[in-house]
Amino acid sequence: MNILDLDHSLTAQAPIALRLADGRATCLDLLELGPKLRLWSSERNYQRFIKALQNRPERPAHKPEIFFVGSGDYHHLTPALLADLAEPVTLIHFDNHPDWVRFAPRRHCGSWINRALKLPNIQRIVTLGPCSDDLQSPQFKGANLGALRSGALQLFPWQHAPTKVWGRIGDGAGHEQHENHLHWRNLADLDWPTFIDDLIQSLPTPAVWITIDKDVLASEDAATNWDQGGMRLTHLLHAIRALAASKRVLGIDVCGEFARAPHRNLLKRWEARSDQPAPERWSEADLLRNSTTNKALISLFEELFP
Repeated sequence: MNILDLDHSLTAQAPIALRLADGRATCLDLLELGPKLRLWSSERNYQRFIKALQNRPERPAHKPEIFFVGSGDYHHLTPALLADLAEPVTLIHFDNHPDWVRFAPRRHCGSWINRALKLPNIQRIVTLGPCSDDLQSPQFKGANLGALRSGALQLFPWQHAPTKVWGRIGDGAGHEQHENHLHWRNLADLDWPTFIDDLIQSLPTPAVWITIDKDVLASEDAATNWDQGGMRLTHLLHAIRALAASKRVLGIDVCGEFARAPHRNLLKRWEARSDQPAPERWSEADLLRNSTTNKALISLFEELFP
């Protein structure tokens, strides 16, 4: 298990500290690079991150590579973890945000899905769990609805009202278009085990990569830098277990810790204040949920991939 220490959010958590102490986890010190990568990154710093990744332990044989990455502000680092996959995969993306906005030229935590879609071995991305207002007026916000139209991206909100759009997007696995609205197949209204079984049967590849932003979870299960979704930890654990039982899991990355960010970059400071809820909403007791949830995730990973 790889701990990418970008923001001090992980190494003090008891389940992670224990595994670092006994050698079950390895820490990659990226604290100097962390502020430069947070929220968005220049291509130069992104390439520095890729180079630093080469210092991690060799990929385990016949076991998925597992990464804990810190704040969800670093989700745009996921494509670097996917870049050298040796076979086609489906990316299973748990998130309260679709991360499909087109920003250029920087790599951004809200746009990384578009980068991942361009990787040669990514056959499909399935996004599970958004509740955020990113699905309101998505075309004004630069959403990649073309990927939704082509089927390269499937999106299943946890709970969201119909989305108004202009033009023909068409129907997809997670939505139907009625006139100028996309009506979502909301996960909160479905039988979760049946949905997951049906989803697994529909995947185009025998192998998957699972990427998790813990802001997909309700606030009872996580406390993040972003607004929280509605999925419960039990749903997430069930889905991972079912995927591992039916598919070959090549890797898992987890972000969505809470970490304060004293941004030196004025644009990053403005964006964080504009887009993220006030950090004061969380107490120290609230933040302990992250450690509890990580303990449950790590215990499941160790059970499934001994």
